[in-house]
Amino acid sequence: MSYVKHILQPGEDVLVIGRLHWIIYWHALAWFLACAVSGAAAVHYHETNYPWMLAIALTALFFLFGLIALIRAWWHAFTTEIAVTTHRVIYKRGFITRHTDEMNIDKIESVIVDQSILGRLLGYGTLDIRGTGASIEQLKRIAHAIELRNAITSR
Repeated sequence: MSYVKHILQPGEDVLVIGRLHWIIYWHALAWFLACAVSGAAAVHYHETNYPWMLAIALTALFFLFGLIALIRAWWHAFTTEIAVTTHRVIYKRGFITRHTDEMNIDKIESVIVDQSILGRLLGYGTLDIRGTGASIEQLKRIAHAIELRNAITSR
């Protein structure tokens, strides 16, 4: 929470820290599953006359794609900060190029939570924070979206 702690005003306290849900890693999980299947095929084809080197090459390629997807998702989670303070809601994404959205609690009119069936089962959702004359960028795949909404609207 380096950005949030850096910009806190005197007398302002952090109430809730929001975070992205682990579902952001699903692309990497899918690639690693494909890697496991192609690796099992490589082991199976090694005992036959089929070209098992192709299965090994696919395994390495799927592993590389999975690793890239894993690093990208981790970096996205690492560079995203969401916080509800006593005075405002703060959303920051990015590392070198930074994008921030902040809105005073007094200016918030409504907080809309969208959850799919999978989102309801796994506990994540999309928050749309609307205020007088503006809104914060939609916060997608937020863990415990209902609790974050409650922290915002309870002020």
